Amino acid sequence: MNKKIYLSIVCALSLNAADLQLDTIHIEETVDTIKVSNVSGEALKSGDLADSLTKASPSIALSRRSGIANDIVLRGQKRDNINVTIDGARIFGGCPNRMDPPISHVITNLIESVSVNEGPFDVENFGTLSGLVQVYTKQPSKEFQGEINLNAGSFGYKKGSLSLSGGNEKVKVLFSASRESSEQYEDGNGDNFADQLKKSAVAISSQYQTKYEDMDAYEKKSFMGKVFINLTDNQELRLSYTANRSDNVLYPSSPMDAEKDDSDLYSIGYTIKNLSNYSKKLDFLYYRTEVIHPMSTVYRNVSATKGIVRNAMFSQVKGLRVKNSFDTKFAKITIGVDGSDRKWDGQYSKKDGININKSIDNALTKNRAVFAQVSKIIGQTDLKFGARYDKTDSSSQNTAEKDNNYNSLSANIFATYHADKSTDYFIGIGRSTRVPDGRELYFHGKDMTGATAGGQVGNPDLKQTTNSEIDLGLKKTYATTTIKAKLFYSKLKDYIYFNAAVKPSFLNIDAKIYGVELSGSSLITDRLSLDYSATYQKGKKDTPLEGQNDTNLADIAPLRANISADFEYDSTTSIKLGMMVSAKWNTLDADNGEQELPGYAIANLKIDKELNHNIKLTIGVDNLFNKAYTTSNTYNDLTLIAAGGGTKTLTNEPGRYLYINCSYKF
Repeated sequence: MNKKIYLSIVCALSLNAADLQLDTIHIEETVDTIKVSNVSGEALKSGDLADSLTKASPSIALSRRSGIANDIVLRGQKRDNINVTIDGARIFGGCPNRMDPPISHVITNLIESVSVNEGPFDVENFGTLSGLVQVYTKQPSKEFQGEINLNAGSFGYKKGSLSLSGGNEKVKVLFSASRESSEQYEDGNGDNFADQLKKSAVAISSQYQTKYEDMDAYEKKSFMGKVFINLTDNQELRLSYTANRSDNVLYPSSPMDAEKDDSDLYSIGYTIKNLSNYSKKLDFLYYRTEVIHPMSTVYRNVSATKGIVRNAMFSQVKGLRVKNSFDTKFAKITIGVDGSDRKWDGQYSKKDGININKSIDNALTKNRAVFAQVSKIIGQTDLKFGARYDKTDSSSQNTAEKDNNYNSLSANIFATYHADKSTDYFIGIGRSTRVPDGRELYFHGKDMTGATAGGQVGNPDLKQTTNSEIDLGLKKTYATTTIKAKLFYSKLKDYIYFNAAVKPSFLNIDAKIYGVELSGSSLITDRLSLDYSATYQKGKKDTPLEGQNDTNLADIAPLRANISADFEYDSTTSIKLGMMVSAKWNTLDADNGEQELPGYAIANLKIDKELNHNIKLTIGVDNLFNKAYTTSNTYNDLTLIAAGGGTKTLTNEPGRYLYINCSYKF
C-alpha cells in the first residue's frame, strides 16, 4: 500500500463520527430486470463498469483485455448481441478487436444506476438479441450539491473526481469530471503484463520493448455536463455532453495497444407531458456519438525491427427516437419510431504515414423502425406485449463489396401471475433479430509487419441472426427471504460465428443456448444479511462446422456463483464480505481456440465508515488471498497473440488489490 493510502487513513480517522445510515450498492431483482443502483458509490476499484457488473450478477461474465475498458458476456453472448445504451443513446467502440466495447465509454463515477434486461424482450432499441444493458448517468438537481472523491489503490492506482449540481425551478445544471491512472497490475503470481507475456513464451516480436516493460497501463479522463430546462410546467429540454479521453492503454494479449481512445457523446432530449388524451408523455431523443481509436505496435519489439504498424479506427452513430405513451380504458400503450446511422472506418498505415489498406472502408449501417408496446392487467396477471419492425441497409465505400438489405419483425409477450402477495410466476416468449456489423461484413486484416496478410475476415453474405426464446420462472418472498429462479431456452437461427481456419472467417450457424439462474437474499439478523446468485448455461451448435467435430459453443462460462454477507456493525459502519466462485471451464470449443481453465474462489472485503454527515471512508481488498486465476477464454473471434505451443495468450486477473476512497458530499 503506498504512502498516499496511509496518509488518507490518518487524516480521515482523525475526524469525528456521526450516527448516519450508509449508502451501499443495491441490486433489485424484479421478475425480468436486474437493477444495480449506487454504482458510483460501490465501484471504487476503477472506473471499469464491466468489472462492477460482473460482481453484481454471475449471469454477466467479464471478458478481460486490460486494466480498464473491458467487455461483458451476457448469457453466453457478447459483441453486438448485447445492446448497450447510455441514457437512451447508443455508442459503439472503434476497435474491431473489442479493445473499447460500448460499455467502456462511460465510467462508474458518472453512473446513477444500470438495468440489465435479459433476453429478447425489448422493442424500443435496435438489435437487442441476448439482452439490453441500460446505463443511466447522474441527473442534475435543483439544490446545490456536490461530491469529491479521492481514490488510491494497489499497483499505483490513483483517481480523483468532482461532481457539482444545482439550479432552480427553471434550470438545473450538472458538471462532473474525473481523472485516473494505473500502473500495470500484477496477477496472483506477482507478474505484470510484460511478465505474463514472457511466461507464456510469446514470440519476442510480440513482447514489450524493454523501455516500455514498466510503463503505466492507462490514463483516463472524463467530463460530463448536463443542462435541464423546464420550458413550461409540462415541457422539459435536456442537453447532455460526455467526453472520455484515454491514453496509452495496454492490451497485453493483443498484438496492438491503444495510443488513445477518445469518445464524445452528445444528446438532446425533449419531453411534453399531458399533451392530449392520446399523449400522456411524448419523448424526443436525438444523439450523436463518436469514437476515435488509433492502435499500433509502437510499444512492441516488432516495431523496432519491422517498423510501426497502425490501425486508426473511427466510429460514429447518429440516432433519433420519438415515442408517445398514453392510457386507454383497456391498456397502457406506447408507440414510436426509431432510426440510426452507424458509420465505421479503419485505415492501416506504417510509421512513415504510408497507407497499407483499409481495415473497414466506411461501412454504414442504416436502420429505420417502428415499435409498439402494450401493458394490461387482467385479474392477477400483468401482461406486456411488444412488437418492432426494422428495415436496415448495410454498405461499404468499397464498391467491390456488396450492399445488404435486411427486414425483420420482432415481437414478445411477457406475463407475470401474482398467485398471492408473496408468489409470482412469470413466462416470456420473444423473438428478436440483429444484423451483422461492419466488421463481420467487411473487415480485412493485415499482419503486424505491414505485409499483405490476414486477408478477408468479414463475410458480406452474412444473414441477420434471429433469437427465438422462452423464459419462465418464479419469485417467492418469505418473511426474511426472497428467492427467484429462472429457466431460459434460446434458439439462434443464423447465429454469427467465427472460424479462423477459413476465409472469410465469419459465418452463419444454427445453435441454442439454455440455462438456469437462481438469486436471492436473506435477512439473518437485524444487522446481517446475505445475497446470493448462481447461473449455469449450456451452448450447442446444431451441427459441427465444416472440417470440425466440436458442437460446443464458445463463450459459455461454467457454473458460477456470487455470495456476499453484509454486516451493519453500527449505524455508521458496514462490512461486506463477498465470494465469487466458478467451476472448471472444461466444456468448450477447442476447435475454435478455447482452452480449459481451472475453477476459482475469490474473496473480497469492503468496509464503509461514515465519519460525519459529509465524509465517508471506504477501505477494501479484492482477491483477498492473492489467487492467480483467469475468467476470460480465448475464442478466436478476438485476435490474440499466440503463446508457446500455439495456444492463445491468457490474461490473468489482478492479484490482491487494496484500495481506499474518501468521499466528501456537500
